[in-house]
Amino acid sequence: MSSTKRDAHYIMPLLTALLILLQVHATTKTDDGHTSSSIAPVRINPALFRLTSLKHLNLSSNNFNMSKFPVMNGFEKLTELTHLGLADTNIAGMVPVSIGRLTNLMYLDLSTSFSIVYYDNENSVMQYTSDSFWQLSAPNMETLLANLTNLEELHMGMVDMSKNGEQWCDGIAKFTPKLQVLSLPWCSLTGPICASFSAMESLTMIELQYNHLTGLVPEFLATFSNLTVLELSRNYFEGLFSPIIFQHKKLRTINIIDNPWLSGNLPDFSQDSRLENLLISLTNFTGKIPSSIGNLKSLRKLDLGASGFSGMLPSSLATFKYLDLLQVSGLQLEGSIPSWISNLTSLTVLQFSDCGLSGQLPSSIGNLKGLNKLALYNCKFSGKVPPHILNLTRLQTLLLHSNNFPGTVEITSFSKLENLSVLNLSDNKLVVVDGENSSLVFPFPKIEFLRLASCNISTFPNTLKHLNELTSLDLSCNQIQGAIPQWAWETWKGLYFILLNMSHNNFTSLGADPLLPLHIEYFDLSFNSIEGPIPIPQEGSSMLDYSSNQFSSMPLHYSTYLGETLVFRASKNKLSGNIPSSICTTVRTLQLIDLSYNNFSGPIPSCLMEDLTALQVLSLKENKLVGKLPDSIKEGCVLEALDLSGNLIEGKTPRSLVACKNLEFLDIGSNQISDTFPCWMSELPKLQVLVLKSNKFTGQVMDPSYMFGGDTCEFTELRIADMASNNFNGTLPEAWFKMLKSMMARSDNETLVMENQYYHGQTYQFTATVTYKGNSMTISKILRTLVLIGFSNNAFHGTIPKTIGELILLHGLNMSHNALTGPIPPQLGRLNQLESLDLSSNKLSGEIPNELASLNFLSTLNLSYNVLVGRIPDSFQFSTFSNSSFLGNTGLCGPPLSRQCDNPKGPTEMPYTSEKSIDVVLLLFTALGFGISFAMTILIVWGSHMRKQH
Repeated sequence: MSSTKRDAHYIMPLLTALLILLQVHATTKTDDGHTSSSIAPVRINPALFRLTSLKHLNLSSNNFNMSKFPVMNGFEKLTELTHLGLADTNIAGMVPVSIGRLTNLMYLDLSTSFSIVYYDNENSVMQYTSDSFWQLSAPNMETLLANLTNLEELHMGMVDMSKNGEQWCDGIAKFTPKLQVLSLPWCSLTGPICASFSAMESLTMIELQYNHLTGLVPEFLATFSNLTVLELSRNYFEGLFSPIIFQHKKLRTINIIDNPWLSGNLPDFSQDSRLENLLISLTNFTGKIPSSIGNLKSLRKLDLGASGFSGMLPSSLATFKYLDLLQVSGLQLEGSIPSWISNLTSLTVLQFSDCGLSGQLPSSIGNLKGLNKLALYNCKFSGKVPPHILNLTRLQTLLLHSNNFPGTVEITSFSKLENLSVLNLSDNKLVVVDGENSSLVFPFPKIEFLRLASCNISTFPNTLKHLNELTSLDLSCNQIQGAIPQWAWETWKGLYFILLNMSHNNFTSLGADPLLPLHIEYFDLSFNSIEGPIPIPQEGSSMLDYSSNQFSSMPLHYSTYLGETLVFRASKNKLSGNIPSSICTTVRTLQLIDLSYNNFSGPIPSCLMEDLTALQVLSLKENKLVGKLPDSIKEGCVLEALDLSGNLIEGKTPRSLVACKNLEFLDIGSNQISDTFPCWMSELPKLQVLVLKSNKFTGQVMDPSYMFGGDTCEFTELRIADMASNNFNGTLPEAWFKMLKSMMARSDNETLVMENQYYHGQTYQFTATVTYKGNSMTISKILRTLVLIGFSNNAFHGTIPKTIGELILLHGLNMSHNALTGPIPPQLGRLNQLESLDLSSNKLSGEIPNELASLNFLSTLNLSYNVLVGRIPDSFQFSTFSNSSFLGNTGLCGPPLSRQCDNPKGPTEMPYTSEKSIDVVLLLFTALGFGISFAMTILIVWGSHMRKQH
């Protein structure tokens, strides 16, 4: 071939490629007037695939505007390709199988770049280059990789791989033996790192952060001799993190941040370590920080944030001349901030958080001129905030919240920090005021994120007039009165707020039209006294909380602006009339609706009980709702909690509720429902709380006449069952109590409090009003350890089932006001956790079993108005009960009754597991409804601790 022909052979494909790209290339003007190049909104030009000699194809950082990949007749033609770059191209759809036919491919990048901006420990925002989340998917990684045996680098960040299950790992290990770089952040990966992954010894970089990976971090990773980066942060790994991984000779980055069940200790570090980034915050690491950490001479970033760290900070940290980031936490750390901190002059980030450190802040912090972030929060620091901090002119973030700083702070004093964008002074002993000249226009930092919660503020800060770039503002838990100033809404017009929290103040008026001209992602006005119509951000919102105010109506067409809303809370207001039917237009997106404790009347809109593919929590309790419950709930229901108690609802419980397989909490108490015992609800596999009290239920438990369709009546997860004040009858079957497995053995794999996790890290705690200790009691924070059975005020007869004695986790048992006969089963003496036992107003006979005297936690006992006879057991526990516990039993004798027994004998000796007896009135909860994680809950624990004398 002549040189001219040979040149043409190489040049022509390049010219063709250039022409193809020029056909679709476009320039656009950005908002600031600058031009930026992008790909016009078209699919990839099919002519591209005629360039069959291409070896490198890089279209990264162009914008295909959600165009989809060509599925067929495309990439498989580019058989010579070794490098394919499509990062940050905003392409949607499935990764084409044809890419998997490029057998020469060594480099593949389909990733989308993202970053997380952390404002403080509670608030962050994710930024990414695509138009939507996980818009590109790879449902079958084995098919994609089966022929890519030459692959050395695989970058697929933010590609949805959720449909691969746990097979993603074996597929990569099996088909890509030469892989050196594996980068799969935020890909919805699940399961453990598989054993076959141990063959991937060529890996130099592993990036698996922001996934759902579980199990152990394999120790064999330490045998990957070329590994330099191990990035496993923000997963669910558990167990011991092997110390030999820290001692790897070539590792430069170890990042295991936010794996809360991952434990371990820091080893002794050798001087030949090459570690540059050691990041282990939000793990379960414990022990002391070793002084040998000073041997890590190459360190640039050090994050030792684990609550289990203890002891003193080693002074060897002072030797890190090039340290850029230092973050330390540990609830058992001792002492104050050491003076050697000022030697770390290369620091740009200094953070001491969630720690036991105390004392005043050293003024030498003002010498760290390079700091752009200073975070000293949730520790025990005290003394005045040193003015030297105002010398840190490069500061962008200043977090001093949740300490014991006293004194008065002027907001205007921070105007010296011209680069400051994030400021949090909340929850100290500070009094925050505007300061001098707050009403004048003067240079002020462009603060975007400002939190001043619990800062003893009494007037709305005038300084906010000058902060027209705010994206987050928290003024909660202060004493601000009157109306929100109209100038505030004018200043914020058109802004996009991530957070606007004015809850727990004394506001009485909104001070603006109820349609607010801005977007507020998280909007909280709860616990004020604001009247009038509920305000709605007309540009959209994800979380709206108007609880505990005086709102009386909804604005017209309010649902038009709730298209993006996930949470809507308006409990404890003065809302009346029918629940607006327009709510049905938004129910497909709403995850939580709380309209409890209002004056709504009329029927429940059918949409709230039908297509529940998004709704997780629905609370309409304590209104005046009437009619029957809709019974057309569709498959795919994701409801977790349903509370319709305290209304005037009639008819039957909807059988279609069995479609809600995630339902944990059901309270329909205090209505007019007429139905039979709901054995069919045993088809709800997660049901833990069932409250049917104060209705018109009839029939027997496990009545054969209505047990059909394979109903077993086996409630394996039930912890609270309140059937009180109905018309149930018949005998209580022994078999039913044997099926209450969750009352026999405790699970340690669940959160302690029953709650729903929703937007912005908040929680919604389930609340139930149950019959407990003889009273109707509202429990505002239901612990999963609380176990209750209430069958009082019915028409049960026959004997008390002995099998109840197997429910060893029971805290409360109430079978009063029935027609039960026979003796009290001595098996009840096995219920060592029992605090309340009420068997009053029955026809029980025989003696009180001596076994009950050994129930050390029993604080409430009512056996009154039966036909019991004989001596009341003589023990310390029974001596705490008054006459009222035994009234109406004419055959009983002995203390505390005045009637003496005919044959006095010595005190009854009861077995004790130790010499100490404990009497605790456990879990007396008072509150007024569903709570949130930052609400006040009263928990009264009354304990007496006495020694038994024998």
